[in-house]
Amino acid sequence: MTFSIVARDPETGAVGVAVQSKFVSVGAVVPFAAADAGAIATQSFANVAYGPDGLDLLREGYSAEEAIRRLVADDDEAESRQVGAVGQDGSVAAFTGEECLDVAGDVQGENYTVQGNVLENERTLTAMAEAFEGAAAGGLPERLIAALHAGNDAGGDSRGEQSAALYVAREAGGYAGGNDRWIDVRVDDHPRPIDELERVFKLYDVTLLRRAEPDETRALSGETAAAVRAALAGLGFYDGDPGGAEAFGERDRAALGDFRGANNFENHSLAAVEDALARGWDDADGEGADRLVDAIWRGLSERPRA
Repeated sequence: MTFSIVARDPETGAVGVAVQSKFVSVGAVVPFAAADAGAIATQSFANVAYGPDGLDLLREGYSAEEAIRRLVADDDEAESRQVGAVGQDGSVAAFTGEECLDVAGDVQGENYTVQGNVLENERTLTAMAEAFEGAAAGGLPERLIAALHAGNDAGGDSRGEQSAALYVAREAGGYAGGNDRWIDVRVDDHPRPIDELERVFKLYDVTLLRRAEPDETRALSGETAAAVRAALAGLGFYDGDPGGAEAFGERDRAALGDFRGANNFENHSLAAVEDALARGWDDADGEGADRLVDAIWRGLSERPRA
C-alpha cells in the first residue's frame, strides 16, 4: 500500500528515498540510504533485510540490478515483495513480484526509480517520474517531494493516505558533519502526510542545512517590514508597541534575532535571515510563525546549499 521514489543526484552524490503509504510510520520500514553505497526502498510485505543487505551489495561494487537479483534469489517470498534501488555508480533497478497487489509496478529513468503497489492507477507512477524529471527548482529533496505530490494527485495509494518519509544521505551531510544522514524527516500518522512532510522539511532545511551567504543582502522595508514586524509582535518578540510602517531598524533586528535564536536558525547570519524574508515574504504561505518560516525558506532557496 505504498508508492516511493529512489534517486541519486550525480552532482552532489546525495542519494535518497521519498515514500507515502496508507500504513503507519512508513519511514520506519521502507527507506534505506548510505552515501558510500546508494539508496533502497523495500515495500509490499516488505523484507526489511533488503535495506542493509542491499546497501552492502552496492557498497561491494554490485550494480543495482545485480544487488536486487541477489536479494530476491535468497527470499522464498520474493514474489510478494517490491524493491527499488539506485547505486552510487548510477545504476538503477527495481523488482515487482507477481504476487504484489494491484495496481503494482515500477518505472525507471536516469538516476531514479519509482515503484508502487495497491495503487489507484498506473498513472501514479508515470506522474511521479514526470514530476521528478521536470522539477525546475531546488535540489534532490525538493524533487523527491515533488514526485510524491504528483503521484498522490494522480491517484496514489488506493486505500488513502497516512504516513510519509524523506531520507537522503550525503557524505558528511549529517549534524555537524558527523555522519551521512543529511535529511531524515518523517510523518508517522496524518490526514495529509505529504503536505505535512513538506512543511516539516522546510523547517528542517532552515534549521539544519547550510546555504551560501548572499554577496549582497536586502534590508526589510515598506509593507514587508511592517508585516514582518507585526508577525514578530504577535509572537511576543517585542516589549510594548512594535511601531507601524517605519523602516526596519535596530530594535526590529533585535526582535528578529531573538526569533532566529528561539527557532535554532543560527546556521544563517541575521543579515541572511532578513534578506531571505525580504525575498520570500510575498510568496510565503500561512500566518505568524508559519509564514515567517516559509518566507525564510523561500528566500534562502534562491541560494545554493553549501
